[in-house]
Amino acid sequence: MAKTTEQILIIDQDKRSCSDLCHYLEGKGFYVSCYSNLDDALAGLKNASPEAIFADLSPAVIHQLTQQHQLDEHCIPVIAYSAANLATDVVAALRAGASDFVIKPIVDTSALDDVLSKLFERLRLARLNQVYRRELESTNRDLRAGIAELRADQNAGRKVQLKMLPEHHRPFGDWRMDHMIKPSLYLSGDFLDYVRLDDNLSLVYIADVSGHGASSAFVTVLLKNLTNRLQRNLRRGSSQDILSPNQFLARVNKELKDTQLGKHVTMFVALLDASKRTMQYAVGAHFPMPILTSPEGTAFLEGSGLPVGIFADPEWEVYECPLPKGFHLIMFSDGILEVIKARSLDQKERRLLELVEAGRHTIPALSEALGLDDINELPDDIAIVTVTDELVDAHGDIQDPAS
Repeated sequence: MAKTTEQILIIDQDKRSCSDLCHYLEGKGFYVSCYSNLDDALAGLKNASPEAIFADLSPAVIHQLTQQHQLDEHCIPVIAYSAANLATDVVAALRAGASDFVIKPIVDTSALDDVLSKLFERLRLARLNQVYRRELESTNRDLRAGIAELRADQNAGRKVQLKMLPEHHRPFGDWRMDHMIKPSLYLSGDFLDYVRLDDNLSLVYIADVSGHGASSAFVTVLLKNLTNRLQRNLRRGSSQDILSPNQFLARVNKELKDTQLGKHVTMFVALLDASKRTMQYAVGAHFPMPILTSPEGTAFLEGSGLPVGIFADPEWEVYECPLPKGFHLIMFSDGILEVIKARSLDQKERRLLELVEAGRHTIPALSEALGLDDINELPDDIAIVTVTDELVDAHGDIQDPAS
């Protein structure tokens, strides 16, 4: 045994056998305390905690010693030290809680050495387990504190994200815009906005940031900040980038490249003109494409383009389409496809188109049809933006603007 400075306690009313064992253990370098009865031994336990106890006690008393005094919780093994004649005596002592058994008088000291070797190997492992347990408890405390702090940070970030979103059911002349975001995590990587630029022009976009969590949510703050800056530039007359969907994507692309976050965004950006009843838009690899529905029909918009934030000098095509009376424009992030129960992507798109074509134009109607409120854990963030022609009554009939 490498270490011989442990303390051992002996409980034995036989002075001779107690002395023999004490001398042998002291010769091995142990500190030994001897007691002739249990009461004196228990008093000694209050002052010092030994590494092991040799006890010539009955099985019932051994059980009392190990259980009532919780020696096992302090990793103090009890070795039965008795002049046993029968194997049943040994078994009874072990069942009572003894860690091992030593027959006295000690004739073969090698047997005692084996007991001591096994004893202190178990003691070493028990001490290691205690150390690991304390370290684990400390780590768990730190982890719980870290999680609590992270939750507080996420809660603050979530509040910031919610404040960045536009108001619900916002009127833009004869049109009205609404939105919904359902994050898969506490913070969302999806973002959207709609702003009125003048009496006729409005900008609306939906964006899906790559990845999830705080880093993706940070990009949504960048998008909102850029939108506000471009609005100010337009008022000051220093820039008209916000009036061109392709230039808007170019500005977002530059901002993302400059941050070097390693993030990219898929976006759909549209400029709506109420006087001309037209929409110009650009597509930054966004999918699925928005759905435009009106009395003239229901279809996905056409268009494609590069993702935003990857390439140095990308270019995006600007598309244009009319906005018929009684139209509904519905934009989605790709998380909507994850909750549609269909095998192929084409089937998912077809199902989405069928829902809109059947009159599911509003966010509550789509949410109900897809069971979004019943899903506890979303596989991906979901964002929806709707633009509705207010010249439509509750039954979907076009109203007379003069009425």
